[in-house]
Amino acid sequence: MFEDFLNALSNFRRNKIRTALSVLGVIIGVASVIIIMSMGQSSTRQIQDTFGSSGLDMVSVSAGFMRRSRDSVTLKFDENFREELFASVSGIKKIWYKNNLSATLSYGETSASSSCQAVENNYINTFGLALDYGENFSVTDDVMGEQKIILGSEVASSLFPNGDAVGKSVLLVADKARFNFMVCGVLKEQTSGMENATTGCYIPRGFYQKKITPNASADTVMVQAVSASKASELVETLEKFCSDKSGTEGSVRVSSMQTFIDQMNKITGTLSVMLAGIAAISLLVGGIGIMNIMIVTVTERKQEIGIRKALGASPNVIRRQFLIESAAITLMGGIAGIVFGVLISLGVEFARSLAFVVSIKSCLISFCFSVFVGIFFGFSPASRAAKLDPVEALSGE
Repeated sequence: MFEDFLNALSNFRRNKIRTALSVLGVIIGVASVIIIMSMGQSSTRQIQDTFGSSGLDMVSVSAGFMRRSRDSVTLKFDENFREELFASVSGIKKIWYKNNLSATLSYGETSASSSCQAVENNYINTFGLALDYGENFSVTDDVMGEQKIILGSEVASSLFPNGDAVGKSVLLVADKARFNFMVCGVLKEQTSGMENATTGCYIPRGFYQKKITPNASADTVMVQAVSASKASELVETLEKFCSDKSGTEGSVRVSSMQTFIDQMNKITGTLSVMLAGIAAISLLVGGIGIMNIMIVTVTERKQEIGIRKALGASPNVIRRQFLIESAAITLMGGIAGIVFGVLISLGVEFARSLAFVVSIKSCLISFCFSVFVGIFFGFSPASRAAKLDPVEALSGE
């Protein structure tokens, strides 16, 4: 077999242009598969990086569109609901309540719009929101309803360009209500899934319940699963719990960042496989080209085949010789295709500012498929060469 491989390389050198065109088809096919799979995986990585790793174990529950009926009950996210949720649904680690309000923050002559959230103690840490400077809310701040506020990075830079926000008093206007808050912390500019660390701001929920909307039930219930892998399962459980409690479906909107990421990964994965399958068709086209080249090669080398048969070469030996030659073409094309595919993927992902991701699995699959294509499409010409009669082969020359 090694001798046949060396003979194949020698034949390639004698027919450089023909060999180069045959190899080119394989290179394009292998490189296309690798590029498409790499771009799909890079997009998946970008989605994961965009949402971050924190908060993947969180499930959001908020009021939905409920069709009224005689037996339907409007859900109220109060302390009774929290206790019943803990008692009835397994897989819950912790439950947070929060309220949302659109607000305008002002300091001196400068103002900025912000989506403000009234949150409970330790909520910010749970979602992985890190402080650039200052300090977080304490338990006392929430219980006593202190007028403190934590600003998102963009809001803080708008109101305090010099970065000295902590200790300053800002005016918050929401629903015609005006309150002064002392800035106790500023968030780092970061990505954290469901939370807005740039244009958002946070106040203690205790203050919201005492001064803004007394004894208010929560707008949103954030349920922390025991692990991120259980978040998708918890979504279904919470939907059923709320539907049973309200007596109608659609009473709440339940969402999970992990579920969303899983759906996006599934979509990008399906598209990548579909496009890679389309790209693999070029390998089949290249295989047809290889078969045509091998038919021409067999025709040109009839004398060689006749001499080898006359000297005692069996049909299996002749068939193996041309199969190795056909496989060698795709072997070279496969290796070159992997190199070009990786380099082009690197260039494309660098231009798009994406993380460079190349799957070893996709490289191996495309390489093995290219070799298989060479053997498959080379089998017919090789069999044709094996069946040649030595007398006819020599007389034809």
